[in-house]
Amino acid sequence: MNFLISPLSWTTRANGEMNPNYESTYTFPNDFPALLETVPEPDKPSHPLFKSEVAKGTCRVMCFHPKSNITLPLMQIEEILEVIDAWIKELLELGPKFQWVQIFENKGEIMGCSNPHPHCQVWASSFLPDEPRIEDRQQQEYFIKHNSVLLLDYLKEELKTKDRVVLENEGWIALVPYWAVWPYEIMLLPKRHILRMSDLNVSEKKSLAIIMKKLLTKYDNLFETSFPYSMGWHGAPTGPEVKNCDHWQLHASYFPPLLRSATVKKFMVGYEMLAQAQRDLTPEKAAEQLRELPEIHYKLGGK
Repeated sequence: MNFLISPLSWTTRANGEMNPNYESTYTFPNDFPALLETVPEPDKPSHPLFKSEVAKGTCRVMCFHPKSNITLPLMQIEEILEVIDAWIKELLELGPKFQWVQIFENKGEIMGCSNPHPHCQVWASSFLPDEPRIEDRQQQEYFIKHNSVLLLDYLKEELKTKDRVVLENEGWIALVPYWAVWPYEIMLLPKRHILRMSDLNVSEKKSLAIIMKKLLTKYDNLFETSFPYSMGWHGAPTGPEVKNCDHWQLHASYFPPLLRSATVKKFMVGYEMLAQAQRDLTPEKAAEQLRELPEIHYKLGGK
């Protein structure tokens, strides 16, 4: 396999700063941030229907690897561990100041990724965004009613049949969730009750790196392409005034658009945009297809 140097290594960025010739995972401020730490107060609304509030935050870019064609499934376990440790470092650094730290990856041009090098983003905000706010409320309501953690109870039920389980190791489960609407959607869950990524022990980080490599290899093997997706981590909220978050369970979600081939994707339009999403294949069928795929990458002779 030929290796391509990342276009962000040893280059001058839009703000005039020069990136170093980095040799492993490297994080730097986003030159075009959607969130800023210093913003002016909005004007007073002319009508109650037009309310706005200040949204403060910061945005960073994390390059996974110095070679632009070495994506996560092609990285060594030790290199993926460096990415996980970098995620944790960002959470520990930004968490005390911001209420939410969103780690996410848009992989592939089809998912709006503007740069080909393997990277993710870290956005920290002074507020709890809509999706985690809904998850927080639902998990808390379940915890109050049942005195147990929603996603751990869900995991126990999934493990009774394993119809939707794709991969499992000593610390983690990768499954197609019962409610999945994207064709090969995946939820990645730790087996132990864990609130945030910073709570992972050494063994859990290692088993996370292993299951990520296997899962993303299966993704690439499905249509023999660098499989596009949007993914992200959700854990308990952070911030200077952290409340009791025992109802939370750390998890990652992968939302890939490809449906039948490397060029045929699912479109969330029309009825699905205006009314309700529909499934193109069942979660059980998607899990079965992924389970049957090799765990060795097709570029390395796995197919």
